[in-house]
Amino acid sequence: QVQLVESGGGLVQAGGSLRLSCAASGSAPNFNTMAWYRQTPGKERELVAAATSGNNPNYADSVKGRFTISREGARNTVYLQMDSLKPEDTAVYYCNAYHVWPRRRDYWGQGTQVTVSS
Repeated sequence: QVQLVESGGGLVQAGGSLRLSCAASGSAPNFNTMAWYRQTPGKERELVAAATSGNNPNYADSVKGRFTISREGARNTVYLQMDSLKPEDTAVYYCNAYHVWPRRRDYWGQGTQVTVSS
């Protein structure tokens, strides 16, 4: 079974950087899309960045110019480079992977905490 494992979260000061990693274990297929979401208490989970199998990136307006998503390792590993971090970026970040074959299905990681101090 496919399992997504995130790493790289932590506590940083405003203006600092972090790099999140997500790797798929098990018999993972090639995913059509891999993405990062984030969630804070009282708010819905929101899309931060997404990359297709061709590594075509899309970003939330709030992180454009500061975050970079990339895919490596047979397209089953995804990274999120976060620069110029702001306190508003504090959240639990979740890795997401999606494929349409053999059936449409989403997979989620357990999440990694990112805290940015002011």
